[in-house]
Amino acid sequence: MTNHTHIDEHRDDEGAKTGMWIFIFTELLLFGGLFIVYSVYRYLNPMAFHLAAEELDVFIGTANTVILLVSSMTIAMAITSIQLKNKRLTLILMGVTVLLAIIFMVNKYFEWTGKISHGIFPGSEILHQSSQGEILFFGLYYAMTGLHALHIIVGVCFIGYVMWLVKTDEVKHDDYVILENSALYWHLVDLIWIFLFPLFYLIT
Repeated sequence: MTNHTHIDEHRDDEGAKTGMWIFIFTELLLFGGLFIVYSVYRYLNPMAFHLAAEELDVFIGTANTVILLVSSMTIAMAITSIQLKNKRLTLILMGVTVLLAIIFMVNKYFEWTGKISHGIFPGSEILHQSSQGEILFFGLYYAMTGLHALHIIVGVCFIGYVMWLVKTDEVKHDDYVILENSALYWHLVDLIWIFLFPLFYLIT
């Protein structure tokens, strides 16, 4: 009993949440800068960006958008589940979130390899023969979606770690801040894609 009280006294839930919000803010600044760069180049090369965007698969982009939206829902439901002391359902919902993230990455892998197999990648001969605007578009496409994919991988590792904490009862109904933080991070990943999707796939 004494040990439990000692742990509670030194637990800084608000500090942990604040730290995560600060991290999210810095990530938004990073992507915000990239969005500004994209907007400037798009303004300078509207037709080239339009032609380059036609090379992307809108169906895959739409499917991945739906996948991430559903995954955000399942990780949010996992928080409610742990509050209701339903450990099994919490793990299932987190597992579904991870599974959806993997499906997203598989779709992205096939999309990228499809473009690369057709010679559409930075430094390729085909792009060298294209306009400067198209080169800029695909450079930004690979850089920004690649950075987002890296965030997906980090998110999967983070959620996987929290799943282990839930399984070992380190995360419970009265101590689930790290689960909330993992959900916040995942919502950030979702939010970034919601901006990337229309910028690259639905550009007109």
